[in-house]
Amino acid sequence: MLIWIVFIGIAIISYLVQANLKSKFEKYSQMPLTNGMTGKEVAEKMLRDNGIYDVTVTSTSGMLTDHYNPMNKTVNLSEGVYGSTSVAAAAHECGHAVQHARGYAPLRMRSALVPVVQFSSSIVSWVLLAGILMVNSFPQLLLIGICLFAMPTLFSFIPLPVEIDASRRALVWLSSAGITNAFNHQQATDALKSAAYTYVVAALGSLATLIYYVTIYMNRRE
Repeated sequence: MLIWIVFIGIAIISYLVQANLKSKFEKYSQMPLTNGMTGKEVAEKMLRDNGIYDVTVTSTSGMLTDHYNPMNKTVNLSEGVYGSTSVAAAAHECGHAVQHARGYAPLRMRSALVPVVQFSSSIVSWVLLAGILMVNSFPQLLLIGICLFAMPTLFSFIPLPVEIDASRRALVWLSSAGITNAFNHQQATDALKSAAYTYVVAALGSLATLIYYVTIYMNRRE
C-alpha cells in the first residue's frame, strides 16, 4: 500500500511540475529582451564567446524538445525557443555544448552509459514481466530484471548534476554577456530551476519503481 501511495504522489507531483514548467515557458517567451535577440542568436553568441565554432544551432519540432546532441555537435532548439526570446532554454543547451568542449566528467559518464541503458531498456520490460509471473518457481529471473532496471534508474540520477551545471553555466554567461538584466535574470533562473525539477521527479519515480520490484522479489514465497 505504501509503495502505491508513493507512486500516486510522484505522478501528481510530476503533472504539477510539467504544468508549471509549461506555464512559465509560455509566460517568459512573451517577454522580449531589451536587445531583441532570439534563442538562435543567443545560442550562437554563447558558443562563440566560449570559443566553440564546430557546433551548429538548429530548429527541431515540438515543444520543450530542446537538447544538445554530442554525436553530431548540434544544439537543437524547439520551435518555441529558436525564434523567440525564451533564451534561458537556448543558453542551457549551449551549457551542455560547453561541458562537452571542456570534457566535463559527469557528461562523459552519461554518454558512456547510453549504449548500456539502451540495451537494458529494450529488454527489461519483458524480463520483469516474466520474472513476476515466475517469481516463486524461478526468482532469479526477476533478480536479473531488477539488475537490468537498475541501469536506467542510475542513469536517471546522473543527469541531475549535468543539468544543474549546464544551467549554472548558462546563467553566469547570460549575466556576464549582458543578455539578461536585473529584471529578467531572475525569470531565467526561475525557468531553469523549474526545468531541473522535472529530472528530479523522473529520477524519484524510477527509484520508486525499482523499490517496488525489489519488494516483490523480497516477499516471494520460498
